[in-house]
Amino acid sequence: MTNNLRNFFPMIRTRKDLLEEIGDSSSLSDLFHSWSEEQREDFLDFCTGSKGVKILYDSFFKEIMNPETTPERLERLLSLILKQQVKIHTILPTDNSRIADESSLLVMDILIELEDGSLANIEVQKLGYKFPGQRCACYSADLLLRQYKRIRGEKKKSFSYKNIKKVYTIVLFEKSGRIFHKFPDVYLHHMKQKSDTGLEIELLQEYIFIPLDIFQESLQNKGIKSDLDAWLAFLSTDKPEWIEGLIRNYPEFIPMYTDIYELCRNTEKVMELYSKELSLLDKNTVQLMIDEMQDTIDGQRGTINEQKSIIDDQQGTINKQKEEIEELRRQLESQK
Repeated sequence: MTNNLRNFFPMIRTRKDLLEEIGDSSSLSDLFHSWSEEQREDFLDFCTGSKGVKILYDSFFKEIMNPETTPERLERLLSLILKQQVKIHTILPTDNSRIADESSLLVMDILIELEDGSLANIEVQKLGYKFPGQRCACYSADLLLRQYKRIRGEKKKSFSYKNIKKVYTIVLFEKSGRIFHKFPDVYLHHMKQKSDTGLEIELLQEYIFIPLDIFQESLQNKGIKSDLDAWLAFLSTDKPEWIEGLIRNYPEFIPMYTDIYELCRNTEKVMELYSKELSLLDKNTVQLMIDEMQDTIDGQRGTINEQKSIIDDQQGTINKQKEEIEELRRQLESQK
């Protein structure tokens, strides 16, 4: 089949050329053949333009949307999501202790400080049900406390709580939880605390949830209707026909795809990035299996405890009946 993307990006390599380069290097060949057949085909497909690159993989996202080298790209995306003009001030290191403990099914994580001092944490989670509201609230609280400690340390005696700015937790779900599917036409949920009386107090935690699977359904049915739709399509679609339509109508994405396919020409680097993502996915798969086994164990423990409670109740009934029988026996002996 003709690769139409090569009409826009002539640097895209053929499958034959790519396989020859891999075959000429023992290290690249060993790495390539350490992957499963499905993984090898996936790699060849996106390097040759048969499919799009999975932009939301952490390594690829940070190459294409690097806030240090091309901040205007992430600024534009965040401006559309937050519905306000965003300027990135600083890229902050993520809290590795938290990520190490709770990285299950995490695909990408980036933390930035905006020009007004507010913080935004952008995460991509593979399965929505593994990232419930309670966990999201804990992440947001962690982010708020982290900002408090940093600013208090900087300001010292001049510190005021008015120095603390908003924290935004932005989560993109590859596969969203059941609750999101109650709103099949909505793929951006913006949540913040609000009084039931109309009282307005500046509370600092806001959340934006973007279920990309619901967006994909909307994309298939309605197409791209806005600039935000175009960005979400860029982030989530790997179909060449959609990529072609996207760059025809939104040429600002051409430089980003150009960067992608220039990266794909550096075979050693792109294989290293892809291998890193596979390692992370393997780790996440193991963690998912552990989580699911723990859920099963917890469920079985609950069933056992419930059955034990029933047995204890039955034992109590038996003991009571024994006492009643013993009382009747004593009454019969007395009557005799």
